[in-house]
Amino acid sequence: MTAPSSPRRWLLTADTVPYILLAPFVILFLVFGLFPLGFSLFLAFQAWEPSAGLNSMKFVGWENFTFALEDEWFWKSLRNTAWLALVSGVPQHLVSIPLACFIHNAFKRWRNAVIGAYFLPYITSTVAIAMMFTTLFSTDYGLINQGLMAIQTLSPWGATATPTDWLGQAENIKPAIAFVVFWRYVGFNTVLYLAALQTIPKDLYEAATMDGANAWKQFAYITLPSLKPMIFFGVTLTLIGGLQLFEEPFILTGGRGGTDQAGMTTAMYMYRTAFEFNDFGTASALSWLLFVVVAILTWITNRAFKPKGSGA
Repeated sequence: MTAPSSPRRWLLTADTVPYILLAPFVILFLVFGLFPLGFSLFLAFQAWEPSAGLNSMKFVGWENFTFALEDEWFWKSLRNTAWLALVSGVPQHLVSIPLACFIHNAFKRWRNAVIGAYFLPYITSTVAIAMMFTTLFSTDYGLINQGLMAIQTLSPWGATATPTDWLGQAENIKPAIAFVVFWRYVGFNTVLYLAALQTIPKDLYEAATMDGANAWKQFAYITLPSLKPMIFFGVTLTLIGGLQLFEEPFILTGGRGGTDQAGMTTAMYMYRTAFEFNDFGTASALSWLLFVVVAILTWITNRAFKPKGSGA
């Protein structure tokens, strides 16, 4: 008589092993990825106060979206977000590209150490960075104000040294946040462009040098065209990250957006709508409106970087 096959052996067959190995990822994705996404879309059409329980949900159709589109705070937060994304994002790439070229050409032996120094702010805790800059931007004792006041005192025009209220005055809040975001992410983009520079064949530069092309022409006609795919990738990441900006303005403004809500981003407004105003339906609608804005701007960016004459 033949012994009955083991249940374990029956499960571990050539057909079932791939599904068993994929099961942990699929389960985690369904629970923590797909379900929250679908529940958020469902919630966008409901009026719900979590403290009242799931049974208190009430279908309201497009009412949450209509309210969001008519809400002045939403449009103000969207303008703040666009301003911060533009002012902090564009200089990142304008500085990162020439900085990456300089590091690539000037540093050989110590290149990795220099790259690590520039990349350090990106891997540092956002909370720690924001708290550090909160101290640096302090009106009375911050190093930034102390340095600016020292320069004003030593100026030949005899200007009166007055401290700047960076995080208290509405006109100064957005520039302060933009500077922190720029400082944190410029190193990340520098590493991206440095990696792309190392893939450009040196033969191109040698041939250009033999043809009499100077350094500027080599940069304009060899380096920049070769970096275009990485520029598209970096700009797309900056765009998406800038429109989802939350941690830096939240901590720098104490979670309230600062004076006159000058530093309140759309992500912050979504958070406040959900956890401060207890309106999860409107918060979900805001998230999907922001998703539409990100999708449209990403599509525009894709079209702008698409090679001329290529298909749609």
